[in-house]
Amino acid sequence: MSKTSTDPISDMLTRIRNAILVNKNEVVIPHSKIKVSILDLLIENHFLKSMSTIDMPSIGKLIKLVINDENTNAAISEISRISKPGRRMYVPAKEIPRVKKGRGLVIISTSQGLMTGDKARSKNLGGELICKIY
Repeated sequence: MSKTSTDPISDMLTRIRNAILVNKNEVVIPHSKIKVSILDLLIENHFLKSMSTIDMPSIGKLIKLVINDENTNAAISEISRISKPGRRMYVPAKEIPRVKKGRGLVIISTSQGLMTGDKARSKNLGGELICKIY
């Protein structure tokens, strides 16, 4: 797990996507503050179950993520990165996309921190589109 990724957020989303595809209900990912913020929003909006931080002396901090309960389907059917390191996507508040007519979620990085697209739109804040979840 010491291999570093050029886009850690995309790596996290891929680990979640892969775990869902093979019906795993838990996944372990490297720790960072922005990942914790994104996962908090996903847990708050009932796309994920829970998370906890594990401190491994040899590796560092890790996040143990519970996607769903045993023998239940995941709430996520699609999760993808919008803004990439090679091509950042910024939008004003009026142009924040709605995912699946409001049933999905877009996470946006604003001047007041990470938040859902709906919350950013209500506060009239634009920013960088991080990812979309459905």
